[in-house]
Amino acid sequence: MSEISLLLVDDHPVVRNGLRGMFESVPGFTVLAEASDGVEAVALAADLDPDVILMDLRMPGGGGLDAIKELSRRGARAKVLVLTTWDTDADTVPAIEAGATGYLLKDAPRDELFTAVREAAAGRTVLSPAVASRLVSAVRTPAPSPLAPRERQVLALVAMGTSNREIARELFISEATVKTHLSHLFTKLGVNDRAAAVAKGYEQGILGRD
Repeated sequence: MSEISLLLVDDHPVVRNGLRGMFESVPGFTVLAEASDGVEAVALAADLDPDVILMDLRMPGGGGLDAIKELSRRGARAKVLVLTTWDTDADTVPAIEAGATGYLLKDAPRDELFTAVREAAAGRTVLSPAVASRLVSAVRTPAPSPLAPRERQVLALVAMGTSNREIARELFISEATVKTHLSHLFTKLGVNDRAAAVAKGYEQGILGRD
């Protein structure tokens, strides 16, 4: 197997030096460069085309999350493996959604880090146990509905194939009010039509609630 090329991104030189020494001490890895912030990381990734980017999240001058988003926008080939001390939902979920292939904490054992980089290079998702537990909990806990109670009623009737006139009769409101509720719920769900609203309603757990 060919060597896995790495770009190390962290605002602390001692962390970068430690990572470089660790990866250069074993065969199978080559460190192409280091970056101290997300902006520099994006530029170096474009120039060097590494296989894997080890990315810290919170850095002065340009955070990791914005860098991950920009790399995804550019269609960068590199897989991003977040390596940070932060494991809160506010950090983990946005990083994964932005396009990170994996998420590890800096206290991960050396061998676990090596394995994670190999897995990331192969395109497989890698999550530390603590992060995996958080993501599972986030998925299992339904998000609060963004819709008002009346809007949920309208959406439920739309899902049953009910027309605006029939919805108005059912809820004792005018058709104009029905249209207003539909307009509001379309905006809140980020959709443009009734079918998409129903699909989004089921996807977000708004429809099917007790």
